[in-house]
Amino acid sequence: MKIVCYKDKILKAINSVVKGVASKTTMPILEGILIQTNDNDIKLTTYDLEIGIEYIMECEVKEQGNTVVNAIMFSEIIRKLPDTEIYITLNEKDLLEIECEGSLYKLATMKSEEFPELPKIEVENSIELEQNNLKNMIRKTIFAVSSEESRPIFTGCLFEVKDNKLNVVAVDGFRLALRNTILDGNSNDFSAVIPGKTLNEVNKIISDSFDPIKIGVAKNQALFEMDNCKIVTRILDGEFLNYKSVIPSNWETRIKVNKNTIQDCFERISLISSSVMEKEKKYPVKVSVDIGKVVISCTNQTGDAKEEIYVSTEGKNLEVGFNPKYFLDSLKAIDDEEVYIQFGTKISPCIIKSVENNDYTYMILPIRLKD
Repeated sequence: MKIVCYKDKILKAINSVVKGVASKTTMPILEGILIQTNDNDIKLTTYDLEIGIEYIMECEVKEQGNTVVNAIMFSEIIRKLPDTEIYITLNEKDLLEIECEGSLYKLATMKSEEFPELPKIEVENSIELEQNNLKNMIRKTIFAVSSEESRPIFTGCLFEVKDNKLNVVAVDGFRLALRNTILDGNSNDFSAVIPGKTLNEVNKIISDSFDPIKIGVAKNQALFEMDNCKIVTRILDGEFLNYKSVIPSNWETRIKVNKNTIQDCFERISLISSSVMEKEKKYPVKVSVDIGKVVISCTNQTGDAKEEIYVSTEGKNLEVGFNPKYFLDSLKAIDDEEVYIQFGTKISPCIIKSVENNDYTYMILPIRLKD
């Protein structure tokens, strides 16, 4: 094998696939990148048995061949080379030579036939949307994915296609994040729960562009396809939460507020609450709704703080407690200038919605206030 390529192109390819390299494994082959030539391009592949990534890039192929090389060592050497042409050769001793200007490195390789094949996915249902749209939906829901391995189904996001609309839902037991978008063309209804880990990597690979990305699902696998990159992942087993049944349809108290104003209030209040919120949930932030205003306050051993803002209010007066981190995570994911915040009773979930449309819903469970 002998190829010639520019550093920026191969580094982009490596950065895309390196996210599929196994970090903790007893199989050294899974710590490698499979390099395969095909006419005038090369294909880089990584696979940790949960997520597999393929990236195809054009380059000058002088001799065909394939090999597996340690991903970290290979990527670090390429990263530190000068920004010019790089010559990569598999020599007769099965060492991968990397040559660039005055630099020459030789790396041990592994047999390509020992590298596990990516699952062959027979796509049953698929959708297509712009990469920036998917990136936006992942970024604005992924924070609510659970990290508790005791409930594996909640460590992923539900991708639900219904009536030509894509709903992406994340829930961790304390809050829920829902985003939706209308799809072009006609799509069959289907749903799949995709691991949060995979979605984080997908979000790093896709661009903030109008280029299309295709999402296909089979029985237990999902496939993300772009022009030169393919990501394969397992689908999480189990029954996801019936999220529509837990989102309250009615409210007893509602405020309309400038999103940045209330976000800034929570940012400042959390300076007092965060010192203890991480260790124990005895000191929530108290939200008090009165006619025409909201008072956000917190008192604990660190000190006390109070913020008062004037808002449009409807319904009953209310006092309720929340973890401010959950409020902040949701508010930071919203671009709207104004939002509705809807409350029920002291023990009912709070809902943050758009004033203008229904393309997102954030739900936060309250914390019981001390009498």
